[in-house]
Amino acid sequence: MTYLGEIFVMAMTAIFIQNFILSRFLGLCPYLGVSKKLDSAIGMGLAVIFVMTLASAFCYLIDIFLLRRFGLEYLQTIAFILTIAALVQFVEMVIQKNAPALYKSLGVFLPLITTNCAVLGVAILNTGMLRSDGTAYNFLDSVLNGFFSGVGFTLMLLAMAGIRMRLEMVEMPKSMKGMPIALILAGTMALAFYGFMGFKI
Repeated sequence: MTYLGEIFVMAMTAIFIQNFILSRFLGLCPYLGVSKKLDSAIGMGLAVIFVMTLASAFCYLIDIFLLRRFGLEYLQTIAFILTIAALVQFVEMVIQKNAPALYKSLGVFLPLITTNCAVLGVAILNTGMLRSDGTAYNFLDSVLNGFFSGVGFTLMLLAMAGIRMRLEMVEMPKSMKGMPIALILAGTMALAFYGFMGFKI
């Protein structure tokens, strides 16, 4: 398989087949919390793509050139969390300065990217992922997987926001409004995307 073919398989796997939200159930907090409005979902999605891509790059370099070289693999989780926290602080400062309205609408969920297990999950999974020929992911593979995982996260966030905005105009029992219908919707979307699991690319 050519390298472009490998990239296509990686993209389809990260976005549809093994989507972090719907197949691994990582990142559910912002998925349910920020998906009430399309604007905030777009902002959060772009921030997550940026952080996931950069976190994949920096965490790969830290793992290869620092942790493995000096036998400090047991510090992987701590090192990755510190790296992600620094990146999120950077993103938060940029959004606060350039888009104050978006910063206000994201609220507490923006700093919560630091503890978003999807960002940490992609960084940790990149260290053990294998390509179709059995070789470990290199630097470019890790960065691309982080980017495609962020795209998959954003796609699900936008889909959920679009559906929830339409549901606001629908009459439903009071007990179903808000989080109950959001959880039912998330489960239904997970079942729908489960169909992609059978695909062999």
